[in-house]
Amino acid sequence: MQRREFIRALACTGFLAGSSWLRAIDAQKLTAAESLAEVGDSPDVTGPHALDLSPRIKSQDIKNAMQKVGSWELARTSSAFNDDWTFAALYAGLLAAGQTLQDSKYENAMVRMGDKLHWKLGTDELHADHQAVGQAYLELYLRHQNSAMLTPTKERFDRTMLREDDPAKPLWWWCDALFMAPPVLARLYAATDNKAYLDYMDRQWWITSAALYDPREHLYYRDARYFDKREENGQKLFWSRGNGWVIGGLVRVLQYLPKDYPSRARYVTQFQQMADRLRELQGQDGLWRSGLLDQNAYKLPEVSGSALIAYGLAWGINAGILDKKTFYPAVERAWGGMIGNIYEDGRLGCIQPVSAAPGEFKQSSSYVYGVGGFLLFGSELDKLARS
Repeated sequence: MQRREFIRALACTGFLAGSSWLRAIDAQKLTAAESLAEVGDSPDVTGPHALDLSPRIKSQDIKNAMQKVGSWELARTSSAFNDDWTFAALYAGLLAAGQTLQDSKYENAMVRMGDKLHWKLGTDELHADHQAVGQAYLELYLRHQNSAMLTPTKERFDRTMLREDDPAKPLWWWCDALFMAPPVLARLYAATDNKAYLDYMDRQWWITSAALYDPREHLYYRDARYFDKREENGQKLFWSRGNGWVIGGLVRVLQYLPKDYPSRARYVTQFQQMADRLRELQGQDGLWRSGLLDQNAYKLPEVSGSALIAYGLAWGINAGILDKKTFYPAVERAWGGMIGNIYEDGRLGCIQPVSAAPGEFKQSSSYVYGVGGFLLFGSELDKLARS
């Protein structure tokens, strides 16, 4: 029996009804870290949209937009930097922006963040949301070779890998986790040359894929609660940000996965399958709706999922994994759509608040993880513009 059907059967029989796993995914209450004002907001009144930015795929135009958004976000949130997943996604974008813009303020801010947190992960030993910050730590380690940036993350995962798998409870039971934890393990391999980190990542990735990936739709369910949920039009419910997390996670794994790693081709195939499907689902405005299979049900585009999806497409072109002629128009339209959601002060809008499923939100809504995705996309797009 396939793992997804096994989990569905357990849930339907009530066997898992009292489990801490299903209680956790049913509750979906915001944590204290997710509730911080600096994570994001949705004001009723904002200034005008930016008129000084161009959607052209030219290096300087891309950098202008990245600098405007990155500077606004850095000034707004740096005092609240913490080890939560919400900020970890932003850190990935800030580090990429620093390199693209050749602006040291972004990397300097990340070093200060790491020093402030003593380069430690979050408190939950096994939860991917508490491990995601390790991506920033290890990126900095690879640049500076400072063991303080490596040791706490290495020690945490050395313990995690001793845990036995639970057949009824995937370690990464929600698709967002594939952005949060696997890229940390890939970077641990890059930092140590120890393939045990890749082998552990590989096993857990395909456990989650077997549970949540729909092989017909080539999309991921957010988690086990959504197998039987439907959109208003009767289509299956697939969340754009959830699938953005996955395709972004695939990028950030493949960046460090050796060409000769035995299962690399499986990751490439899944990446290509998802890219093809997501390209088909792109909106006329260049962006993706919160719910992927019922665009008419959602009046606004969703920028965080769109940014992560477009990041994946742009990286795929740059890596030679996706056909440029086929995917470049999608990337170009996505960038134009995002430029239209930048405000005069640098706020990036149309980002769905912390959630686990498609939903409604204000056009002014701006959250740190969406900015992280935007900066990652911009960095890949700049490479494409200069190629």
